[in-house]
Amino acid sequence: MLDINHLSYWEKESYFNDIDFLIIGAGITGYSCALSLRAKNPNAKILIIERGFLPTGASSKNAGFACFGSATEIIDDLSHIEEDKVWETFEMRWRGLKNLRNLIGDEDLDLQVNGSWDLITNDEQIISRETIERLDYLNYQAEKITQIKGVYSIDDQIETKFGFKNVNTSFHNKLEGQIDTGKMIRKLHKVVTEKNIHCLFGIEALKIEDLESSCIINTSIGEVKANKIAICTNGFAKQFIPDEDVQPARAQVLITKPIPNLKLKGTFHYQQGYYYFRNIHNRILLGGGRNLDIEGETTTDFAQTLKIQNALKDLLDNVIAPNNNYEIDYSWSGIMGVGTSKKPIIQNTSKNVAIGVRMGGMGVAIGSLVGEKTAELLA
Repeated sequence: MLDINHLSYWEKESYFNDIDFLIIGAGITGYSCALSLRAKNPNAKILIIERGFLPTGASSKNAGFACFGSATEIIDDLSHIEEDKVWETFEMRWRGLKNLRNLIGDEDLDLQVNGSWDLITNDEQIISRETIERLDYLNYQAEKITQIKGVYSIDDQIETKFGFKNVNTSFHNKLEGQIDTGKMIRKLHKVVTEKNIHCLFGIEALKIEDLESSCIINTSIGEVKANKIAICTNGFAKQFIPDEDVQPARAQVLITKPIPNLKLKGTFHYQQGYYYFRNIHNRILLGGGRNLDIEGETTTDFAQTLKIQNALKDLLDNVIAPNNNYEIDYSWSGIMGVGTSKKPIIQNTSKNVAIGVRMGGMGVAIGSLVGEKTAELLA
């Protein structure tokens, strides 16, 4: 690859000279940050750089869940996180999904609000009782944020309805849905380019130096200068903020070939969200299992491991599709950004540099709002 010193006058002038805002990361957060900056700065020169030829982290690799808070996840969060922070994060996710829908439109998201279900096995009766006891409370708090009554309910017919096995009951969220991740990211890229925002792929950001009046960013093609910089790299952010509580978290996913007469419809959470699955084009998409090897999955390596892939297949065989013949068609992984807190990190790291990262596995829900708030620190 040519470095920046080998570019023509035209290339430098068009893309690299006099950059007002440079965004690192061409995912949901980076694109949303750029669009927010454009709305506030109609004549600014805005450049997005991305290390891969597609978004590298999870924006085009996620499972396509338009979710904001399953019942058992919230109950678990409330056991070790301050109540107001739990509902603050819930509200950010809800608002973020609305923001994403406004940016793209439901048709281009291929949004389907089929609801979601928390599956409860016979071994999880304590979790089931705790959730039932607090269901009215969950609905009260959810209504204050969504303005919709009865968000959560019990569904005891889950096995019969979808053909599951070894599932005792479930908790239904009627507002959650699913999207087409590929359509989403393609539409975001189209909107960005239509707003005269340049996006260059195959350029990795390595180091940033804030010079007070501007910034120098060292990249894989050489030094680039910009007035202000937004870091929107989520699971890859540690190199820029080594002292902050953010770590990469790999999520492994597989998808079956089409299954005739598939009964599955909606999004599903299993074992407090450590596993998740859905229907897509008559296929089953299943991901998770990070809890089996937290240390090993704290990585930016896009591999799949036999231990977790086998666990996903066992779940298909014994719970999700016990009566279906299926074949695995694809498997892949994405890199999330997580920490001890589920609240994103949105802050200035220096005078002219801001960062918006740590989506906690909820990038679809919260990414566009994080991008917007990151832009506010620079505009």
